[in-house]
Amino acid sequence: MNQITSRRACGFTLMELLITIAIAAIVMTLGIPSFRYVTNSNRIAGEVNGLLGDLQFARAEAIKEGQNVTVCVSALGASCDGTSTWQSGWMVYSNPTGVTTPVATSILRIQSTFSGTDTFVAFPATSAITFNREGYAVGIPGAGTLISLHDFTGTTAWTRCLSITMNGMTQTAKINQAVTGVTGVTCL
Repeated sequence: MNQITSRRACGFTLMELLITIAIAAIVMTLGIPSFRYVTNSNRIAGEVNGLLGDLQFARAEAIKEGQNVTVCVSALGASCDGTSTWQSGWMVYSNPTGVTTPVATSILRIQSTFSGTDTFVAFPATSAITFNREGYAVGIPGAGTLISLHDFTGTTAWTRCLSITMNGMTQTAKINQAVTGVTGVTCL
């Protein structure tokens, strides 16, 4: 008897290859913008949470040490700059005498300049926030300060705000969200 053996070809047909490439292109088209949103959102959250954490740390240290602790804009980490552009970096230092150039041993933390071109500006213009031994924020103008963080593209979806009230409370907010403790202020 003759036995007929069939041979099966291995590999892909041209049609299978084209369908696979089309599906991969669709998935990448949907996934890349979503990935960009996630990375930008995480960067913005990290930047605003960095200042929030340092403000909370300064308040806790002021209460613990029983003396003033200041957080101020400082690009070099040696003295306060006097500007309200917090993206330049900041430092936290024990400040019992109210100086703007602290002794090196009194510096508790230093945050370097942001690597990107995001802007982090205080309104009203505030270059330093000092917490007293009771945890109150002293020397801030009005009922509180709002520091707005905007990404370099100006996309409002990534705007975040950080508020500091006179009683030392801090809060983050998203765009168009009212800020608790500061009457009539909205994150913009």
